Amino acid sequence: MALVDNSHMEQVGSRMSEATAGDYFALLKPRVMSLVVFTAFVGLVAAPVTINPLIAVIAILAIAIGAGASGALNMWYDADIDAVMTRTASRPVPSGRVLPGEALSFGLVLSALSVMTLGVLVNWLSAALLAFTIFFYAVIYTMWLKRWTPQNIVIGGAAGAFPPVIGWAAATGAISLESVILFLIIFLWTPPHFWALALFKSGDYERAGIPMMPNVAGEASTRRQIFAYAVILAPIGVLPWILGYTSAVYGVPATLLGVSFVWYSWAVLRMPDSDRVMKPAKALFGYSLLYLFAIFAAYLADSVVARVLVLGGA
Repeated sequence: MALVDNSHMEQVGSRMSEATAGDYFALLKPRVMSLVVFTAFVGLVAAPVTINPLIAVIAILAIAIGAGASGALNMWYDADIDAVMTRTASRPVPSGRVLPGEALSFGLVLSALSVMTLGVLVNWLSAALLAFTIFFYAVIYTMWLKRWTPQNIVIGGAAGAFPPVIGWAAATGAISLESVILFLIIFLWTPPHFWALALFKSGDYERAGIPMMPNVAGEASTRRQIFAYAVILAPIGVLPWILGYTSAVYGVPATLLGVSFVWYSWAVLRMPDSDRVMKPAKALFGYSLLYLFAIFAAYLADSVVARVLVLGGA
């Protein structure tokens, strides 16, 4: 395991802050937050109830703030390892633009604000799920799993899979099998998505001392596990159609997306050990982002079409 030099972070923590509004926005991990908001919105819209538009906006805003709070807490704790990884060294805390204490305070305040807003103005089940998600990501994943086990992404992926369940709970005040399936889609998507990245960024993770799967189990084992998860994910992605929760508006795209995910993963599985360019892994990483967005967009489209048909037949 590589040792991380904390001297840079100690120097950063001893000076005045030069943070801008843009730096604080970057602490929220806006790209990650956008996926969280989108999947939560799909869960909320797909729920078989009519929710007041104002309550829906408040719920999504609170979930977005909670997701941003998780990102800020993650950046605060991971500043030491972010500083030695090329893709994260420019983040606000390791680069010195935001002081560690500021990032921590920012994350804690946003966490409390998001949970209380959701609880008081929407319902306490969704607020409890949001609180658990923030805790799971910031404490269980960031502070424990990430630096301890190569299964960090597998177990920690639960944090990123909760948003559609939270959205569903915000609308209905309950959890259903349909929302659990939406959870499973993201949960099973997470390992192949991040392990594809870890394959061509293994040097970064090794320098930071993070036990990602390629660094611990080897690239060949990682490629096999990526393919195995893809084979499981593909039918789970179609399960809402099979169970009658959705129509072909969702089912056909979900099938095609799942088959393509398996195909990209097969290309990674067949990638020779000598391949240092790793185009198949990079292609899978890019496609996995498209997959998650597209399959939830199809779910959203199916829900909207179903509501329109119901209103048309009323």
